[in-house]
Amino acid sequence: MGLLNIIRRMHKRQKLSIREIARLTGVSRNTVTKHLAANTIEPKFATPERPSKIDPFADKLAGWLKTEGGKSRKQRLTCH
Repeated sequence: MGLLNIIRRMHKRQKLSIREIARLTGVSRNTVTKHLAANTIEPKFATPERPSKIDPFADKLAGWLKTEGGKSRKQRLTCH
C-alpha cells in the first residue's frame, strides 16, 4: 500500500490533522498537503533498478562468510 493511500485514509477516515499525519508518517507537512491536493492515485515516478557496488564481489564474500561461519568463535577472523 502506497504512502498516498495511507495519508488519505488518515485524513478522511481517522480525521487526523495534517501536522499529526506528518508526524506519524515522517514526511513534511508540505508533502502531506501536496498528496492530499493531488488527484492521482500514486506518484508517477518509479525508482530505477540500480546495481549494488558489492555485486562484483558477492561470490567471494559469500565464500568467506561460509568458511568463517564453520569455525569456532575464537578462530574466526574479525575486523580488529
